[in-house]
Amino acid sequence: MHRRRFLELVAGAAIAGVPRARAAAEPRIVIAGGGMLGAQMAYRFARRGAAVTLLERARPASGATAKSFAWINATYSKQPWDYFYLNRLGIAAWRALDAELAGELPVRWGGSVEWYGEERRANQFRAEVRAHQQWGYGTAIIDRQRLERLEPHVQPGPVVAAALAEEEGHVDPVSAVEILIDRARREGARIIFPAEVAGIVDRGGRLAAIRTTQGEMDADVLIVACGNDTARVAAMAGLSVPLKESPGVLVHTTPLPPLVNRVVLSPVAHMKQKPDGRIVTGEGFGGTPTADSSREGGAKFLKTASAVLPELEKATLDQVTLGHRPMPKDEFPIVGFSKRRRDVYVTVMHSGVTLSPLVARLAATEILDGVDVDVLKPYRLDRFETP
Repeated sequence: MHRRRFLELVAGAAIAGVPRARAAAEPRIVIAGGGMLGAQMAYRFARRGAAVTLLERARPASGATAKSFAWINATYSKQPWDYFYLNRLGIAAWRALDAELAGELPVRWGGSVEWYGEERRANQFRAEVRAHQQWGYGTAIIDRQRLERLEPHVQPGPVVAAALAEEEGHVDPVSAVEILIDRARREGARIIFPAEVAGIVDRGGRLAAIRTTQGEMDADVLIVACGNDTARVAAMAGLSVPLKESPGVLVHTTPLPPLVNRVVLSPVAHMKQKPDGRIVTGEGFGGTPTADSSREGGAKFLKTASAVLPELEKATLDQVTLGHRPMPKDEFPIVGFSKRRRDVYVTVMHSGVTLSPLVARLAATEILDGVDVDVLKPYRLDRFETP
């Protein structure tokens, strides 16, 4: 895709796409999944005036969302450019949503700091920063003194290369989902849980209803936004969604005084401090090498992380979570209709928090306005089908 003008969602800029024939009446939308993606969808579709029902098999934000680090970013692993661009639009969509809800969301801005103390990795990191600078990202190399001013409670250890990425933020995912669900309900959405999708009813070659544990519900379009349960639900519609395992362990403290100002990405541990004072820390975001979610393992990791943030050595452990990231087989998002079904819209991705408000906006454009959005073309389910 050619580089094009960055779309400021705050200003309500149009997103280029190809029109499709619209239905005679607005469709009845059923969303399967009450995590971050599902909640964003329910709010956005209800805000657009659509007839929308959200189904959650347990309770909202009880799956992968509750176990997410929830870092809003388009940082150095977001490659190639198309994927970087999509995530940068995701940041813009979060800022637009934050403004739309007038600061109600538990979002903290301020960026991220990252550094390395080993020469070889530091050289690679400098190259990553330069590449993102060429793409216009707000990031820059900083020295140790600047790092220590930005995060005065942090003891960084050896610093060969460090950078500040200014545009980023993080969110308390569970609280955000609760707020979005409440907003969606006030806009007219039906929120039903516990309600598990048990089957799909087709009539005349089209979706007619969704069978659930709470009964049958009429539907013209099913949006699958249920994380690791996506493959099961999509299979009911005859769609194969290839996912792979990607576990992640996070350690959560009880509330602490303000210690961390932004997302901190050290060679030892990654960490953030939520608006309520709780610190969340873990090893990384590419699939952690351990699945130890015991309290003993959590206490051990807090001691390790205290080499960077000394206050963690005496912090009280709240919980240790083991999450399984909803990760497509090729690690890129899956968004949209397949060529075989124009009534089942699949959304599953690892960067679900960063991309969720953007995907909700674009899904509404595709489903309600009948437009195939250009920036989503690389991420269709059809790419996995054998030619």
